[in-house]
This record gives sequence, C-alpha cells and structure tokens, in this order.
Amino acid sequence: MDVLMLSRLQFAGATFFHFLFVPLTLGLSILIAIMETVYVRTGDQDYRRMARFWGKIFIINFAVGVVTGITLEFQFGTNWARYSKYVGDIFGSLLAIEATLAFFLESTFLAVWIFGWKRLSPKLHCLCIWLVAFASSMSALWILIANAWMQHPVGFVLRNGRAELSDFLAVVTQPFAFQIFFHTVSGAYILGGFFVMGVSAYHLLRQQETAFFTKSFRLALTFALIFAVAEVVQGHIHGAEVAKLQPTKLASMEALWDTQANAPQVLFLIPDEKNERNLVEWGKIPGALSLLAYHSSQATVKGLKDFSPEDRPPVALTFVAFRVMVGLGFLFVLLTVVGWFKRRNLEASPGYLKIMLYAIPLPYLALQAGWIVTEVGRQPWIVYGLMRTKDAVSPIATSQVAISLAAFILVYSALGVLAFYLIGKQARRGPEPLAAAAGQGEES
Repeated sequence: MDVLMLSRLQFAGATFFHFLFVPLTLGLSILIAIMETVYVRTGDQDYRRMARFWGKIFIINFAVGVVTGITLEFQFGTNWARYSKYVGDIFGSLLAIEATLAFFLESTFLAVWIFGWKRLSPKLHCLCIWLVAFASSMSALWILIANAWMQHPVGFVLRNGRAELSDFLAVVTQPFAFQIFFHTVSGAYILGGFFVMGVSAYHLLRQQETAFFTKSFRLALTFALIFAVAEVVQGHIHGAEVAKLQPTKLASMEALWDTQANAPQVLFLIPDEKNERNLVEWGKIPGALSLLAYHSSQATVKGLKDFSPEDRPPVALTFVAFRVMVGLGFLFVLLTVVGWFKRRNLEASPGYLKIMLYAIPLPYLALQAGWIVTEVGRQPWIVYGLMRTKDAVSPIATSQVAISLAAFILVYSALGVLAFYLIGKQARRGPEPLAAAAGQGEES
C-alpha cells in the first residue's frame, strides 16, 4: 500500500476508535444532568445515586475520549500537512475555538463536579454537570462545523495558493453544518439512552437494585424514544440536503447508476461496481427515491454514470453503510416504542430486557456506519469539489506511516481493552448502597 492508503487507514482507525467514546460522553452528560436535576427538585436519593453511578462510567469514558482525540488532531500535521497548509486558515480556526472554549469549559466544570459533591450546594453542583453537558455539545458543534465545511466549503477565497477565510459567519451558520450536528448528536443521545437501558436491563434480569434500575431504565427510555423518532425525521431532511449538495454521494448511497426521472427506491440490491450495474434488484417502489430526495416523485435523480469514474466514491461500502444506518435507525424506534408500552412492568418482560441488554452495541454500529457514509461517500475529495484526498497527504515515507499505523493498532487495542474492562466492571458493580450515598464523604 502507498502512503495515501496507509494514511487514510490510520486516520480512519483513529477516528473510529475515538468515536467509540465521544457519543457516550454526549449522551450520558445530558442524562446525568437530568438525573441530578430530579434529585435537586425532589430530594429522591435514588437520583443522586444515579448521577454518581453513571457519572463514574462517564468519567472513564471521557478520559479515554480526550486521550484519543488529542492524538487524532496531531495527524493533521503529521499525515495531512498539505491539507493543513491549504485550508488551515479555515479549518484550524474552528478547531482552535473548540479547544480553547468548549473543551476547557467542559473539563474544568467536570473537575468541579467530580470533587464538589460535599463542597458545593446541590443546586450549584447540579449546575456544574449541566455546564459539562452544554460544553460537550458545543465541542461537538465546532468540530462538526469544521467537518461540514469539508463537505460543503463556503466563506472562503482562493488566494496565494490556498483557501483563506473570507466570511466566518457563512462558515458557522451554513444549514449543512447544523444538519450534521443535529443528526450526529441525536445519534449520540440514542446511544446514551440505549447504554443506560442495557446496563439497567442487566441488573433487572438479576433482580439487583430493581427500584433504582427501573427508574434509570424509564428515564433513558423516554430520552431515547424522543431522539430515535427525531433522528428518523431529521435523517430524511439531511438526506434531501445531501441530494442537493453532494449528488455523487446520494447516487452511491442508493447504488443508482443511470440518471432517472421518477427514480425508484430499491429495497434490496447488490452493487456491481466493476460493470456499473446491480447484480440483483428486488422490491422497487416507483418514484420513491425522487420523492425522498427532491420531494417530487417526478424529479430527476442523477446516476453515477453521469460522473467521471475518478469522481465517484466507493459505491459498495457507501451503499452497505447507508443501509445499515437506516435499518438500525428504524429498529431503535421500534425497540423504544415497545419499551414505552412495557415501562410500567419491566420485570415481567425478561425477553425484552435481554434484547435491550444485547442491543447496547447497535447504536455504536449505527454511528460508525453513518460516518462511513459521510466520509467515504465524500471521496475522492477531502474538501468536496475543492481538494482531492490524494493532494492532501504529507510527503513522507511509506515506512513511517506503516510503523505509526502498527503502533496505533497496538496501543489503541490495549487502551480499548482496558477502557471497556473498566466500564464493564463499573457497570456490573452497580450503585453504592443508599445509606452510604446519603452519609459518606467520598468525593468521586
């Protein structure tokens, strides 16, 4: 493999690993803030215990996310120096704002929250976790604005052989950025809800702390149901935006080879990239793709053959990832709706609880599939229509990237095993006893 492919693999691997921890940080921070708010308003000690129990898992997850995020950003200088030089005036400013504003706000108030259980009033302590949740979302917003600019570059001029920022407001307010933000954050909130429900189901199946985990499950269920429905609606809106701004990605998502009016939605197909066709097509719904993409069943949808082969993304991977993401999105709605009708007597539904326990990995899979669609579907551009990925890689030796990739695999494998072991151990341990929670002076 050449330096380009190795650099892409290294960045993809580091990103996917990092994003195992980011969405749980986003989802759990909001849930913990809600739990502590209920405690402050009602005095119910179970909700204080919830905030402490889920907070310990949150801290482990947050720490690993920080470490992996730092190493990820270094790759813009080591592996993608030409990219950084060409668009650093825009991309760098957005990451700098995220680091100096959102991340430091998040980490500072998290430290205050961790050590402030006995030092702060309940209301002030609760405010700290809300600030952590707010800062986590703001951190995601700035990073996703940067990514949205790569998907749809605006607010710049080409000068002195590079892209220079000309309209900061255009960059940070473009609708595509907020589409990506709401789509990603909603997925993270679903993951947070499913994680809490899955761990709660584990303990309910063993009849451990049933009152505590029933409350946890119900709270997370409501949270996940809201955002599962919102994700489906917002996903449709976001898909229409992709159709308008990135027609090659849309064509790859649907494996549509020929430009068609009244384009059908095909429920099942097998793409054949080499021969520019589909081997199998089953379940055609006439006009459905045109309707979903352009809100008119007679609208024309461009096929991949209308684009040069060198301008097409990898079709099979984009197509499969899109189908996985959409299929799981509808499954999350189904599971949370079923849970809503079972919420008053969860212990009488062991089958459903087992499903929710084993469903913990599914939101992780959906989020990773979504990023494959986003990033692989943008290829061969690192900045859509402006800079090709092959022109962005650093002029370094293949051996250097191969060695660093091997090091990343070894270190991240060890870190992942340790992180998930600690999270699993804490999740299985359960909350502190009620008497201890009410009277002890531990600070973490």
